[in-house]
Amino acid sequence: MTVQIELNNIKKTYGDQIVLENLNLDIMEGEFITLLGPSGCGKTTTLRILGGFEHPDEGQVLFNGKDITDLPAHLRPVNTLFQQYSLFPHLDVYENVAFGLRIKGTKEAEVRKRVSEMLQLVNLKGFEKRKVDSLSGGQKQRIAMARALILKPAVFLLDEPLGALDLKLRKGMQIELKRVQKELGITFIFVTHDQEEALSLSDRIVIMNEGIIQQIGTPTEIYNEPINAYVADFIGESNILEGVIHDDFDVTFSGHRFVCSDDGFRKDEAVDVVIRPEDLELVAPEEGMLKGTVLSSLFMGVHNEMIVQTKEEQYLVHTTLHKEVGEEVGIRIIPYNIHIMRKGEVEGDEDL
Repeated sequence: MTVQIELNNIKKTYGDQIVLENLNLDIMEGEFITLLGPSGCGKTTTLRILGGFEHPDEGQVLFNGKDITDLPAHLRPVNTLFQQYSLFPHLDVYENVAFGLRIKGTKEAEVRKRVSEMLQLVNLKGFEKRKVDSLSGGQKQRIAMARALILKPAVFLLDEPLGALDLKLRKGMQIELKRVQKELGITFIFVTHDQEEALSLSDRIVIMNEGIIQQIGTPTEIYNEPINAYVADFIGESNILEGVIHDDFDVTFSGHRFVCSDDGFRKDEAVDVVIRPEDLELVAPEEGMLKGTVLSSLFMGVHNEMIVQTKEEQYLVHTTLHKEVGEEVGIRIIPYNIHIMRKGEVEGDEDL
């Protein structure tokens, strides 16, 4: 894939607050990339710098190798879809979608053709004469998307566009967004704080915290190989434990020594150990590597969520088995499901 956008050594402050610190990111042409993190982590500021709505204090923004850091928003080959769709209530659906073309002075025949194509793309063919106030939240979101995409941007920026929708609509629109991106083949840069949304939509995810990129990777890499405790805790649920790795494939945690699948650490290095709750197998007490007592059990639909107290730790366990509170159980962990992380590591550390 070709690098389309480069953010090089970006720094942004507001007063005394550093919002972005030495941010470096390459974005590939045609990918769906998500900036993910909690409120205040710098993801929306990054998007606004990409769109030309904010100027970095330091650093460069390159588009296909050309410096566009000082280029105003209206001259950049990008368009943005915000959480607030800002549709024009006095215009019907057709005129809302056609608005950008009319500003550019596009001929009427071309306007008709492209509006028709966009409404077909977002599955709203036949809604041309409807007033936007009569539409549902999901329909309004698709109209706003069509209005932005009709200008054929090379890059589409999306700032939490699904945040105002209820859960069912969000799920449906996630499918629509991915479909539209695949059909158009253009770069989508998506901002969200919703982990599930990021995992289901993205080709790559950029995890951010306090203006610093923690990890960049595919959804599978981010979930299965978190680089540090912050990423592991932010993406999904995890058991994060203090441990010591003695040698390759040899780690101690919870007062026991285990075989793991990680190597390349220093001898007797203090590490964080991550085990996902679905990767813990409940067995009979005498068959477990660890033994414990079920403190709580909640039925979650597809699994039971349990807290199991061992001698050293409390473990969160997801299992299809039914166990009563107070029941003694064993816990079995295979080496592949024990993930070892260096303490405090982030993407790009020299000692990776």
